[in-house]
Amino acid sequence: MVFSPIIIGTMRWGVWGVNHSIRAVQNLIEVSCKENLTTFDHADIYGDYTTEKLFGDAFSKMDLKREYVQFISKYGIEMPCINKNFSVKSYNYSKDYILKSVEKSLENLQTDYLDLLLLHRPSPLMNSVEIAESFEILREQKKVLHFGVSNFSPSQFDLINDTFPIITNQVEISLNQTAAFYDGTLDQLMLKKLQPMAWSVMGNYFTEKSEENKRIKRVLKILCEKYNAEENQILLAFILKHPSGILPVIGTSRPENIIKLKESLKIKLEHEDWFKLLEAKNGYEIK
Repeated sequence: MVFSPIIIGTMRWGVWGVNHSIRAVQNLIEVSCKENLTTFDHADIYGDYTTEKLFGDAFSKMDLKREYVQFISKYGIEMPCINKNFSVKSYNYSKDYILKSVEKSLENLQTDYLDLLLLHRPSPLMNSVEIAESFEILREQKKVLHFGVSNFSPSQFDLINDTFPIITNQVEISLNQTAAFYDGTLDQLMLKKLQPMAWSVMGNYFTEKSEENKRIKRVLKILCEKYNAEENQILLAFILKHPSGILPVIGTSRPENIIKLKESLKIKLEHEDWFKLLEAKNGYEIK
């Protein structure tokens, strides 16, 4: 399975964010594809279960071949909202729920298949055998080409992978959130020769005024001048340098940011600069 080196996240394109029109969504898709960023990340719950339809309505009216792009979606969270009458927020990985969720996404995205299905978050009640049965049905029906998980620990990844082969784990990684560097998540995928995906790749740098972010900002100021780059480009380059080959999901809803962040692929942070950023995040030199 081949994805674009940066994945385009759609979560904030609808009512959870800027509430784009169909034409604005088409513009984002056009800009992304022009930059050869052809992988789009969804989840059924985005926009209170409405954003996939917004994307599907936009894409279906475009002159783009389906095989040129890759659609990812995530399932398993039952979220009470205006469009769903669940009595409590919970996780559901029953075979029936997974199959029905995929069918709804195919309808909303107006496509015959997903390139990748991810289990959105681990559930204490998930049954790996039942999940594998649903995956096998979807694979045989050619409604999903590949399977993975999101926010799973290494042991939870193995629980699923031992009953059905999965290809990735999409987890939170940023300069602010480096747990995956140390908890075995990235090590495991490297051992299996699989690429991780990362969400919230800017962390809280642009949203929280903390002592940590003040330290990071001082280092970023120097590195932005050195690499002739913007702060968000350096933050993304920090993730891209990791040897696991992290595929970052960028959650921007602005086409100009897609173009700018694509430039991060050209930035090759020097070894010492990477550790200067890590030191700024930690507030102390490495041991």
